[in-house]
Amino acid sequence: GEAKWRTWESCLPSAAIAQGANFQDIVIPSVATLQFDHLMPMLLTRGRRVLACGPTGTGKSVLMKRLLLRTLPREQWMPIVIGFSAQTSALLTQNQVDRKMERRRKGVYGPRPGQTCVIFVDDLNMPQIEEYGAQPPIELLRQMTDSNGWYNLEDNSFMRLEDTLVAAAMGPPGGGRNAISPRMMRHLNVICFTEITPSTLQRIF
Repeated sequence: GEAKWRTWESCLPSAAIAQGANFQDIVIPSVATLQFDHLMPMLLTRGRRVLACGPTGTGKSVLMKRLLLRTLPREQWMPIVIGFSAQTSALLTQNQVDRKMERRRKGVYGPRPGQTCVIFVDDLNMPQIEEYGAQPPIELLRQMTDSNGWYNLEDNSFMRLEDTLVAAAMGPPGGGRNAISPRMMRHLNVICFTEITPSTLQRIF
């Protein structure tokens, strides 16, 4: 067959809503969801870390959770979903990840062999900035991405984390959300969600 360009619009499936579906779980296909479902698995399966950024109500978190919890095969992917708030600490973040990891050999941890773990952080830029200008939970994730691990707080030994990726979603800075450190941002492939267009809204409703 001959290779041809196609518009995203021409690829849109019809929206089938399951009987008795929860309102918040209904996802109506749009150009944005189609682009997301195409790009996000392509990045993650190649070991790329991703950040979905955009205003509230554009579906970032819903689409990320749907992808990680339902679309990607569970025998190959292990999602850990963490929601950041202003009060989130680095210790809490580390504990949420550590308790899901298996010991592979001395000092090395990871998901079950054959799996890739995706730590999905919702509202990445919510943690409060401390007195020295850092956001400790984000610095912890930055250390993990820089050094492929972090320190065990009980004996200060280094814990190497294998087959583990970070994915995140956040709204633009402002209104309680902060700008995140360039040291973390440089690791992330940013996918921006724009405000929903009137034509998309019309299609949804």
